[in-house]
Amino acid sequence: MAPFEALYGRRYRSPIGWFKIGEVELIGPELVHQAMEKVEIIKEWLKTAQSHQKSYSYVHHRDLEFQDDDWVFLKASPMKEIPVIIIDRQVQKLRNKEIASVKVLWRNQQVEEATWEAEEEMKRKYPHLFE
Repeated sequence: MAPFEALYGRRYRSPIGWFKIGEVELIGPELVHQAMEKVEIIKEWLKTAQSHQKSYSYVHHRDLEFQDDDWVFLKASPMKEIPVIIIDRQVQKLRNKEIASVKVLWRNQQVEEATWEAEEEMKRKYPHLFE
């Protein structure tokens, strides 16, 4: 008796076989041929799904062309470049090591938008914050 059968009380069914319980298992080229047919069916379904998604996205899509002297609105978000202050520190304990992190407030950001960064990296890049 196989370990799987002893543990679960039924025979192991390979995920490669798509045959139903009670069918005779196919051996050799028949199994490969059946697998190839299933792969082709799956490929067709994926192409159909991709086609549907394309048609949905193209409904609202339109090509934009601009001329000289056209006015356009741009959406820009400020980059984090420069850290202002370290707000908080924490040490995460894993099984056999500890990771020190610092909560950094960046220029042009609110306190709620502060991020947790690795303390070693911040010490290396911005030593003036730790003085």
